[in-house]
Amino acid sequence: MMIWAVAASAAAVTAVTIMILYRRQIREICRHLLFMKKQKTNMRLTSGLPFPELNELIDGINDIVDQSREIREDVWNNEARLKQTITNLSHDIRTPLTSLDGYFQLLMQSDSEEERQKYIRIIQTRIGSLNSMLEELFTYTRLQDEDYEIETETVDFGKCVYDVVFSFYEEFQKKGIEPEADFCEERLYTMGNEEALRRVLQNLIKNALLHGNSRISLRLFQENGRAVFLCSNDTEHPEEIDMSQVFERFYKADSARTHTSAGLGLSIAKGLAERMGGSADASLDGNIFTVRLEFPEEKRNGK
Repeated sequence: MMIWAVAASAAAVTAVTIMILYRRQIREICRHLLFMKKQKTNMRLTSGLPFPELNELIDGINDIVDQSREIREDVWNNEARLKQTITNLSHDIRTPLTSLDGYFQLLMQSDSEEERQKYIRIIQTRIGSLNSMLEELFTYTRLQDEDYEIETETVDFGKCVYDVVFSFYEEFQKKGIEPEADFCEERLYTMGNEEALRRVLQNLIKNALLHGNSRISLRLFQENGRAVFLCSNDTEHPEEIDMSQVFERFYKADSARTHTSAGLGLSIAKGLAERMGGSADASLDGNIFTVRLEFPEEKRNGK
């Protein structure tokens, strides 16, 4: 009987001790959680007790804390990007608007018909630039919608390339550049959307014209069952190009931001290409910047 009494007393002492340790640990956890709630800290909860269920609880709380921290950081980053986006848009839209206002004033003050026609042409060009920027913003916004789908069909990829390149003939002449063209002779077909595909090609060539110095190279070929288009241009300051950012929205390599574009061309090109099952990648070799566009080749009529 005495032994049972001693055993019962020992068990009671053990239970009370465990309860005290549990309560102490819970209070410690609550204190740490309160501190973590009020302070920006990477502190994690720990336990000095060898109880599996308590350690499992602490691990679960740590996981929730980590997820909450990641969500909070994403919110902060998104807010920072939104602020930067608004700043960039304000600058990009204000520049042509200010120019328009200036030329309207000159137009109203001029008595020369020749000068008035010149100002009208400039104003039309600025309005065209604004329309292009707004269209880019609209397309970019649509691409951010995960449910946005592009209807695809078999497209003559080579013909799209020929047509788009030829449409830039005057722009090449104005800049005094004779593009180096190397196009394969065989017909290349792919699954895509002709309008979207032409938009992608236009954005690549516009980017080459915008940043190219004196050389633009265009190649079209078939490689390992894929239709490939390379658009290359030399650049005067390759050290200013951040290759990790070239496809990011509103990225511009020129720090002065002297060009009236929204900086969305390459981002849109990549987004549209990927929505059609293709890819767009960029590389920099010395001072030669190249965008590689490729799509799985589609055999037509079983050929």
